[in-house]
Parts: sequence; structure tokens; C-alpha cells
Amino acid sequence: MRSVVLLLLGAQLAYAGTHSLKYFYTAVSRDIDFPEFTAVGLVDDGQFMYFDSNIKKAVPKTEWIRQNVGADYWDSETQSDIGSHQAFKNNIQIAMERFNQSKGVHTVQMMYGCEWDDQTGATNGFYQEGYDGEDFLFMDLKEKRWISPVQQGFPTAHKWNNDRADLEGRKHYFSTECIEWLKKYLEYGKSSLQKTVSPQVSLLQKDPSSPVTCHATGFYPSGVTISWMKNGQEHHEDVDLGELLPNEDGTFQKSSTIRVTPDEWKKNEFSCVVEHQGKTVTETEDKIRTNNETSVPIAIIVGAVAAVILLVVIGVVGFMVYQKKKGFKPVSASDDGSNSSART
Repeated sequence: MRSVVLLLLGAQLAYAGTHSLKYFYTAVSRDIDFPEFTAVGLVDDGQFMYFDSNIKKAVPKTEWIRQNVGADYWDSETQSDIGSHQAFKNNIQIAMERFNQSKGVHTVQMMYGCEWDDQTGATNGFYQEGYDGEDFLFMDLKEKRWISPVQQGFPTAHKWNNDRADLEGRKHYFSTECIEWLKKYLEYGKSSLQKTVSPQVSLLQKDPSSPVTCHATGFYPSGVTISWMKNGQEHHEDVDLGELLPNEDGTFQKSSTIRVTPDEWKKNEFSCVVEHQGKTVTETEDKIRTNNETSVPIAIIVGAVAAVILLVVIGVVGFMVYQKKKGFKPVSASDDGSNSSART
């Protein structure tokens, strides 16, 4: 699915630029030790609400949302997510039939939401669905039409394209209501969203012949750039950039791994450059930490594992299944009068 961006207000904005409101819905078929349905809401990539089919209740994940909305808000979220759970259960069965599948673990995901540039005023909206980690359906908001890249999604796209009233309603929602909610949430959370925390950067290597990982963690906001330099020049060959992951304290982490032979390390000068909020941190190969050293940053490695576990616990399984779908975005169920529709 194509990348999109996503939500705040005047001089009190968390930080200048593009802001986002995202909702990720994930439904999992039976025979797996995981909730059948999860819903996660994020503002500027920070989680603020959560629902799953086991607890059957939408709950706040930040103090700023807890302090600014009442019981009616959470009752509405809960009822909407319960309805989405039923629709998604039906969608999995229909998708399995279309793909001629009768068993196995399968996932249906939806991401929808909006973005707003506080400097230019530009807005954007998006709605995307996936099945088993692959693109299934998305909405072209500008053209007001549904598009499916796979034959199994054609019946859904055709049916929804014939519902012009729904298309108009969704366009209004994404361009108006969603943006209003985004600004409202950003205002609620401005005290915490305004914070800036610089990353801690480490170079990690299992042994001298293993790839080297440049690991940045503990930073906020989420926008960070990690690049490699070779003899003072940008180097992109044999580099794998990892996904952005949340830490339990609300900060983020990200890594980039480079595969270079020991001989190349000796003959050249490599360094990792991490840029965040106008500040740059550079680590050179003499700072590499390996398993042979007593100073290995075990806490950092454990933190990385904990973050991956946290993703599953909070239900952002879509981040992991959609490893190549960065930018996949959704909006609050209670804010949207028309939730995901069951396919027929």
C-alpha cells in the first residue's frame, strides 16, 4: 500500500510540520493465542487508545486522553470497536473463500486516518486494507474511488465504487472531521507531545565478522534519520533500515544494519550518522560493542526485544505483518460514522 502521512495547532504545536492521527485494526483467524481483533489509535505515532476482543473495552493509553474525555467517549469507542470486531470476523471468512483457503492462520488489517501540515495547512486522508500482509484494497481520496491490486478484491471495490453517497461521506470525514479530531487530540496532549528527547546511539556487533547495527533509542518525536558514511561519503550498499518501534515509556527506537567484511572495515572508515530534531550524533567503528566485551549494552538489546514484544501486547501486529507498508494509517472508530464494511 502506498505511503501516506498523518495531525495540531498554532504556536502550541508539539513540533512544526506534518502531524498524524492513525488507527490500526487487525483481525486474526482462529487457532492462535492472540485476540481475534485489536484496535490501536496513535497521534504522531504515539499510542493513545487500545481495544481488543478479549477485554471488550476501549481504554486510554496516555494521561492526556484520560484527563480530557469522559465515560461517554470510551463507551462510544467500545461499541464501535465491538461492531468492527464482528465485521472483521466476517471479512476474514470471505477473504479465505476468495483465496480458496479453508484453514490456517490469516489476518485482515485496516488502516485509515488523516494528516495535517501545520505550516502549509495541507491535509490528506487515507484508508487501506490488507490481507495476510499484502495489499488488498485502498481508497483514492482525490479521485473518490476504491482500487484493489488483486483480483480477489475486485468485487469489493466494484460494490463500494457504486455507493457514491458513502464515497462523498468518507471524503468529508477525512478532509474535515478527522482533521478536527486530530487538532483536538494534539491540543489535549500538547504538554507531553511538545517534549523533545534526543536518541541514545550505539553500534552493536555479535562478533568481528557479523553485520554492524547502528541502534538509536529513547528519542521523541519519532522523526529520525539513520545513515551510513564510508570515507566521508554517504554509503547505501548492503544497508538494511529497520522499522520504527515504540518503547514502553512513549519514546521510540530504530536501527540500521550494514553488512561489511572485516577486510573492508580495516581498509575504510565507516560511521553511522543519526539526525533528530536538528541534532546529529555520529558513531565511528571504534565505538562498536561486541559480545566479547564486558561493556555490551545489554539493556539496549533487552529494550529492543521488549519493544517488539510490546508491539504484540498492544496489538500493533499490523506494524510487524506490514513491515514494508510504512505509512499505513487509520482513524478513530467513534469518529467515523461508517466503519469498515463487511464484504459481500
